[in-house]
Amino acid sequence: MEKMRKYEEIIMSIEKRVEQGLLDSGSKLPSIRTLSEELSCSKNTVIKAYEEMEKNHLIYSVPKSGYYVVEGNPFRKKRNSKVDKIDFLSAGPDPKSMPYLDFKHCINQAIEKYKEDMFIYSDIQGLYSLRLELARHLQDLQVFSVPERICVVTGSQQALHLLISLPFPNRKKNICVEQPTHPSMIESLKFQNVNTIGIEINKEGIDFKQLEDIFKHQDIKLFYTVSRFQNPTGYSYSNTEKKKLVELAQKYDVYIIEDDYMGDLDPNLKQDPMFAFDPSGRIIYTKSFSKVLFPGLRLGLAVLPEALIPLFLQAKFAADVHTPVLTQGALEIFLKSGMYDAHIKKMRDMYRRKGMLIQKAFREHLPTSVSYSKMVSGFYSTLELPRPLKAKQVIERLKEENLFVDDVGKMFLPEYQKDNMLRLSVSHVEEDLIDIGVRKLADVIRSLL
Repeated sequence: MEKMRKYEEIIMSIEKRVEQGLLDSGSKLPSIRTLSEELSCSKNTVIKAYEEMEKNHLIYSVPKSGYYVVEGNPFRKKRNSKVDKIDFLSAGPDPKSMPYLDFKHCINQAIEKYKEDMFIYSDIQGLYSLRLELARHLQDLQVFSVPERICVVTGSQQALHLLISLPFPNRKKNICVEQPTHPSMIESLKFQNVNTIGIEINKEGIDFKQLEDIFKHQDIKLFYTVSRFQNPTGYSYSNTEKKKLVELAQKYDVYIIEDDYMGDLDPNLKQDPMFAFDPSGRIIYTKSFSKVLFPGLRLGLAVLPEALIPLFLQAKFAADVHTPVLTQGALEIFLKSGMYDAHIKKMRDMYRRKGMLIQKAFREHLPTSVSYSKMVSGFYSTLELPRPLKAKQVIERLKEENLFVDDVGKMFLPEYQKDNMLRLSVSHVEEDLIDIGVRKLADVIRSLL
């Protein structure tokens, strides 16, 4: 029998303390130095143990503070390892990886800093101090702008919803969107009864010749695209493709909404947004903090051309007057403190690992007749089922296995509908369950075929 390694003994020691009630949910763990002295081992061994526990979502770290036990006694859940549910359906951020204590600290500081501002109406465009910080933050993403062009919005979806209905300087009327695309965008287009033209996006991207034909003949006001980790396909445009899109927009007087709401998760730091290739203001850059922080914050931003700002602010005032001051202030402090950068690094690494694991599972387990999208982050991937299989049919069978995936059908405009596509997100799936889940999915597909 293989001898237990020292770092594994440390993990067992921490588990025992939790069992005995010496450490409770949210309790701070002994410092690395204290534990190394107590257990007569090197600091590196303690660091290794803590890193393993953090990777398995048993503890979490707070910069300049230490390590803490995750809420809900996760050690007990780990030992009761029976798999009750595998959730490829939920697409919000992993709840166990959220910086709750860090952000709680930022909210408390924001209450103190903005206590007077919270009781009066604020700037429609957003707190200037936050917009200044956002301008600095966006530079790391190769988005160079000034606070005067940045609008803070109540989730990036608000910016999309407002922009759909605004008149644009090109005086055109129609909107072009990828098919499939984000379900919230589909609902906005339907609700506002906008004339919309779709263009297919698949694992190979889009057909640029078809897109040029649409731009040339269809009176396109704007093209909506998710440039990285597209929802639901997971596709990311290359820098070359982004340049092509910008050139077509300039040639045919089309605006582009570049929804880069997950750009922070891109492990390839050499990838630039379309905004970087267009200094003229034709690219409207939107970003959300929902997928990397807390969806309930409802915070996002839009970098707008100067000509659109007055109308946009008028529409935003009509919608909600202004975005809540408290959450704006907390985000400003979170960004300034360096906590956001530390959190993003962890998220980027986690989703990259999960992306590699699900791609490996697809290659090893799926029938060759199933087509799947290739991505570099584990947030989204789509499967196209062979006919005559339908998504709903597979989803119902998977529920019997306590495995949950999403139907891509609601992410299409009615005239572009497909009923044989599934979306998977690994955000809420533990790493050791990804392979098990894909194997179950593959077995169900085979049985139905």
